[in-house]
Amino acid sequence: MKFTKIGLLLLLSLSLVQCSDEFLEKTQPDTINTGNYPTNAEELVTLVNGAYQPLQWPKLYNLRMWTTDIFAGNSLVGAGGGEDGIETTSLANFVTNSANEGVLDLWRGPWPGILRSNIVISVAPGLNIDETIKNRSLGEAYFLRAHYYFVLVRFFGDVPLITQPQSSSSNLYPSRTPAGEVYAQIISDLENAAELLPVKQDYADADKGRASKGTALGMLAKVHLTRGNWQEVVNLTAQLQSMGYSLNANYADNFRTETENSNESLFEVQYAANAGYDFWSNENQSSWASTFMGPRSSGLVAGAYGWNQPTQEFMSNYEAGDNRKDVTVLYEGGPAFDGQQYSASWSFTGYNVRKFLVPLSVSSSFDNSPLNFPVLRYADVLLMRAEALNELGQTAAAEAPLNEVRHRAGLDDIQSGLSQSAFRDAVLKERRLELAFEGQRWFDLIRVNNGQYGLDFLHSIGKTNADEHHLLLPIPQIERDRNPNLTQNPGY
Repeated sequence: MKFTKIGLLLLLSLSLVQCSDEFLEKTQPDTINTGNYPTNAEELVTLVNGAYQPLQWPKLYNLRMWTTDIFAGNSLVGAGGGEDGIETTSLANFVTNSANEGVLDLWRGPWPGILRSNIVISVAPGLNIDETIKNRSLGEAYFLRAHYYFVLVRFFGDVPLITQPQSSSSNLYPSRTPAGEVYAQIISDLENAAELLPVKQDYADADKGRASKGTALGMLAKVHLTRGNWQEVVNLTAQLQSMGYSLNANYADNFRTETENSNESLFEVQYAANAGYDFWSNENQSSWASTFMGPRSSGLVAGAYGWNQPTQEFMSNYEAGDNRKDVTVLYEGGPAFDGQQYSASWSFTGYNVRKFLVPLSVSSSFDNSPLNFPVLRYADVLLMRAEALNELGQTAAAEAPLNEVRHRAGLDDIQSGLSQSAFRDAVLKERRLELAFEGQRWFDLIRVNNGQYGLDFLHSIGKTNADEHHLLLPIPQIERDRNPNLTQNPGY
């Protein structure tokens, strides 16, 4: 299901802003032409589709979100060496500053999606259209706005909170809103989304990738996990357990084009082959993951730029018999990929990421991969539940959801009778391996024990210059130059 093939129809018919870098050099990213809003159900659905589109861009899930595993210590940039990926190397070495291009991407990436979501939320209630489409569209917009803000607040802390479409009469120089207020809006939006959205099973096949009730509840659980609201996490994950989600029998099915939007998937960013756009443009709707992560000069996949090379320290965490290892990482002596053996000489570390590689038989051109990117899986829900139960002192009960994930990986039950602290470490290790290279590890590092968990880990792998101020990214200086009301995070 690839419902986000919207093309220029959306951008022209609804007179939305052009969100290219060229545009962002000229004016604020939250201004729009308000003279041509949608008037019927078809136009509203088209606008909602456009609100999903920024998730696909390299500013978010097509590059920057998964590169957070690099500065989280799971991997190295790799690539071609030298200046290739230097912005990510600076982040990974904790020497970044407010001029970093990767940071600018992460700041700018969510705002067009927030804008488009705000339009839907503003306009949809007044449309005289089918109530089912209206409610679903509103639910999708509430979820998307919450998700975009969840990205921003975790990276930057306080950010401007904009919940209405902006016009020339709006305050185009908003100040940063305290993170607590941003989280309150995120929670409210996700609760609204959960009330309005259908369950996944009610979607037709053509719409399976849209946000559903389970998507909203799962993201809400993730927000409460981030905030340390353990009982809310337990309540929400219990609700999700009753909604028909399950782990795929085969871990690899989470990363195959043939099994996208599976019963384990709560939400994934949709990509398509033959999308008809330049590979390097925002409008591109083919995935970069296989092209960027394929072993350089190997001929193993189309493109193959060699980014995101797992470290030896990461590899040392796999237990014997963990079947996720062969799915997640290419290593010398491991299973062949598409009939070819891997050579450690293709990587600076001797390893490459495997789970997002697409065989040449599926995508023979570097600019044509249709593989979706997972944002929220049921395995994550089970691990959130295990962590929350343990934090509430119910460590024995927490073993069941953790063991469910371990069993699918081919592993035995976790040792019974662990202390709360030891069990916490076990869950975090399981999260690291289960969700490796899916852009989750950095957020775990910075949330546990107010980020001290992350600092301790980073120091243990030699990143001793990482300190408390690095738990947030700097506000890009180019944005502060344009908006004097944007303050800078401490330490930058």
